Amino acid sequence: MTETIPVRTSKDPGQQVGVTVVSTSVTPVTSMSHDAVPLHGVHVRCARSVTELAFVVGHGFTNHVRKPYVHRVLRRFARHGGVVALDFRGHGRSGGRSTVGRDEVHDLAAGVSLARLLGYRRVVTVGFSMGASVALRHAALHGDRPDAVAAVSAPSRWWVRDTPAMRRVHWLLEQPHGRLAARALGVRLGPPWTAVPESPLEVVHRIAPTPLLLVHGEHDHYFGPAHAVALHRAAGGDARLWLEPGVRHAESAMTPALVDRIATWLDHSSRGNGDRP
Repeated sequence: MTETIPVRTSKDPGQQVGVTVVSTSVTPVTSMSHDAVPLHGVHVRCARSVTELAFVVGHGFTNHVRKPYVHRVLRRFARHGGVVALDFRGHGRSGGRSTVGRDEVHDLAAGVSLARLLGYRRVVTVGFSMGASVALRHAALHGDRPDAVAAVSAPSRWWVRDTPAMRRVHWLLEQPHGRLAARALGVRLGPPWTAVPESPLEVVHRIAPTPLLLVHGEHDHYFGPAHAVALHRAAGGDARLWLEPGVRHAESAMTPALVDRIATWLDHSSRGNGDRP
């Protein structure tokens, strides 16, 4: 499928409005996780793009690649390179059941492998909310590391109940009626954890020397900015921290300008020349 995206440029008083047309190719893709969960998603690229840089994007809890605000983020990243985005297990069109960040590391790894199979020479990961925790744990623990990683609206630890929004999430996860409601939202939940996986805070120091960007809205209503500050501190100084004024949570809070800044940082940082904006 090919989409044509009209992009309006700014104009000065008395001038005509310029319109730039960006054509993107959106191709359905499938993959299989290391633990045999079938995964479905999309490969998005601009018509002019080459196989130099791929963004492997991990969405947040209850999201999937066809949600409008998620798809807008994918299309914006595609202005800077190819995009591979798979629905996490238990979400969207993928199989399996959600483990809320534990086993989804295998799903992101499948996206990285797919990007490499598609011929991309540099592969970076971008995660949002739950997907950010997955991106951090993948970069710290998996053998096939990305060339750079960005975590947007990441939790630093598990079982966060500090905000009304997260208390609602835990109702979905822990109460029988909540789990039914989660299914109505399109999420198929797996059983509760029997063993607690290492949290992002416990593993973030292992990501170095892979370049790491932590992006967090100062008005995040799920995880306060203290989570990003804690992750930055635990990374031992080997991470860049952006606290964004006026920004709320994850994909729905992304502006085109912020996506562009993240994409540009990942592009420069993944070149291995140390020249990070």
